Order: sequence, then C-alpha cells, then structure tokens
Amino acid sequence: MVSDTSDGLFSPVQLRSGQVLRNRIAKAAMEEGMAGRAQLPDARLIALYRRWGAGGAGLLITGNVMVHAEALTGPGGIVLDADSPLEPFRAWAQAGKAAGAAMWMQISHPGRQVQANMPGVVWGPSDIAVDVGRHSKRFGKPVAMTTQQIEATIERFATTARRAEEAGFDGVEVHAAHGYLLSQFLSPLVNNRTDEWGGSLENRARLLLEIVRTIRAAVSPSFAVAVKLNSADFQRGGFDADDAHRVIAMLASLGVDLVEVSGGSYESPAMSGRPADGRTAAREAYFLELAAELAKTSAIPLMLTGGITRSETADQVLANNVAVIGMATALAVTPDLPNRWREGLGAAGTLTPVTWSDKSLAAATEMAQVRFQMRRMAARRNPALGVSPARALIADQIVQRRALRRYTRWLTLRQRDRGRVPVSA
Repeated sequence: MVSDTSDGLFSPVQLRSGQVLRNRIAKAAMEEGMAGRAQLPDARLIALYRRWGAGGAGLLITGNVMVHAEALTGPGGIVLDADSPLEPFRAWAQAGKAAGAAMWMQISHPGRQVQANMPGVVWGPSDIAVDVGRHSKRFGKPVAMTTQQIEATIERFATTARRAEEAGFDGVEVHAAHGYLLSQFLSPLVNNRTDEWGGSLENRARLLLEIVRTIRAAVSPSFAVAVKLNSADFQRGGFDADDAHRVIAMLASLGVDLVEVSGGSYESPAMSGRPADGRTAAREAYFLELAAELAKTSAIPLMLTGGITRSETADQVLANNVAVIGMATALAVTPDLPNRWREGLGAAGTLTPVTWSDKSLAAATEMAQVRFQMRRMAARRNPALGVSPARALIADQIVQRRALRRYTRWLTLRQRDRGRVPVSA
C-alpha cells in the first residue's frame, strides 16, 4: 500500500513489507565500477554512499552487485556470494543509512552482456550474441544455459539477497532490465528456447518469478524485495509495454514491494535517451508515458527512472500515479539535490552533452562521465562538471584496464583454491 501523495515529493511511502521510505526520491542504481580487493566494497564506496545518504533521498539503491563471481557486468563489479566476507558490506550499508535513508542492494547477473576480454562465463537463454553493430566484438559469444545452470542461478540470487539482509541492507532490487540476464529471458528476440524457460511470456518470465519467489522465502517479511523491469526494450519485436503490464501482474502475488520502470539495453540504450527503434525519446522522464499507463492498473507501487533532473518534472511524474522518483545522473552531478529541492533550489549544473552519432559509443561515454563524477565523490571531492566527454572516456578505460587485471588475478586464484581449472572468456 502506498501512502497519500498530498505532500508530494517529501511525503513518506509505506511498502507492502511494512518498510517506510521517508520520502519519494530514490537514488537509482548506477554502475560504480569501484570494487576493491577481492571484488568487495571498500572505503571509496563507503564515502560515496555516506555522501548520497546525507543528500536527502529517501532510498539509495546500489549499483549492480553480482550474484555469480564468474559473470560480471564489468571488471570493477562487486560480488556478494556464499563465500564473500560480510563486514565490508555491513560498513557499506551503515554508511548509506547513517542519515536516515533506506539502503537497498541491486542484485544482478549480466548473462550475455559480458565484455569479450573478461574471464569467466558468458551465458544467455540462447546463444544469440549482443548486436551493437561495429562494436559487437566487444562482447563475448554466449552459450545457452542448461537447466542446471538456471536452477543454480536462482539459488545464487537467493543467497545474495539473504546475505544482503544479514549485512544490514533494507532490501534488494532484482535487476530484470537493461538487457541483463533476466531481461534476456523476457525478450522474445533473445530467448528462443523451446523448454519451460522459453516460448510464451509465462515461460519467459518463469526465471524472474522463481527468483523473486525464492528470495521472498529466504528473507524476513520486513525486508523489501523490488524488481527493475523494462517498460519496453525499444527494439521492434522485443519485450514491450503490454508484456511489462502482464509481468507486473504476475509479480503482484509474490510480495514485491516496488517495481522500478526503465527501458532499453546495450543494443538500444533508451535509458540514456537513445532508443534503437526510431521512437523519439522525451528530453526528461524518458519513460513517463509508458509508466503512467502501467500505473493505471498496477497493484504494485511503481518507481520511474530516466532523465529526471528538475522538481517540476518529478511532480509531474507523481501526478501520473507513480509512487517513487528515481534519479541517477542527476545525483552524480548534484549529490544533495533532494535537500536542494526542499529548499527551493535546483541542480548545480549539467554534464557536457555527448552529441556523437554513434549511439553505443555515446551511451558508453555518458556512463564514463557519470563514473568520473562518482570516483571524485568517492575521493571526497566535488563533481567536476566541465570534464570533456573524451577525457572521461579515456580515464574510464584506464580504470577498467587496471580493474580487469585485478579481477582476473582474483578469479584465477579463487578457482585454483577450489581445485578448478580457470574459465576463460
């Protein structure tokens, strides 16, 4: 149940689990790429989330925390599995919650969206590779998952959720958007299986539903369980708004607290305002029209993320029966933006626009710009809004190369300690 919205952005939200968010502003997930030793959070993430927590948002959602150590979205990814020590995660949760925000962990598996130079595995519902034109070789060639691998993945998600609760997080968000593994299973363009995990939407949604059901059984009733879902993949013939409507209805009976609505994938980066199917994205609140339609019938409160930077836009989103406003880039630019809105102020500025015609490269560069700002804040410095896109991209590539060397060494040693032959990309 969602509380009355009469007080707007700063009214509380009561969720099904009984958890109460102090306001309707959420720091949405962004890929930090800041894993420290052994792919664990360290002082940098603690400093970054302490700053965001002090900025006034009611909810902080971490960037991807990976459920499978051999399958990362990037080499700087955080891993929380059965073998991870919990103390670094306890410190991370405490930092985010210190000023009163709720702290949720986004948990994810990349599936086929794994860089070709990464060690580990590249899995998908089918063996269909990522197609981003001339950049396609950046991604590994996927193999279709076996039933045993699917079942092990369900347990991995549940293990990560249970351990997140043990570490003091208030909830988890299951990432089923942006072309990652669960989104791949939902997509009729990527999932061409003929068993119980493919075909009809009910079968394509089975993995997500089983994961949510298993998580809900593994955590306490007061622990929040959310899902991030594409409103559409923005690819012709792909997962669309009608599919999203039906999946939300399927989730309604499973005790889900919140569904975050976003859109796109690496193949169609609509989450940065660049859909591949030719539709014109709005300059702000990219997915508002789709979210407003979903909200009319959704039994689960919705959160909308994508392009929200002004309080006026956020108010418009709330007026369309969306319960929570998610912001990502805006909080990498102005980490105390919720407090500024409360005082009647706006953002500190904007990042330099990336106007390159190559959609995939432009989207990657925008993510690099955001990570540049996050690294500054993690070092207890202020964002540097004037950084050029090219400089941010080069800096990010240097960081990624170093992280890849560390991750490769760590994974190789981990596999040898378990008596396994290291798995190459």
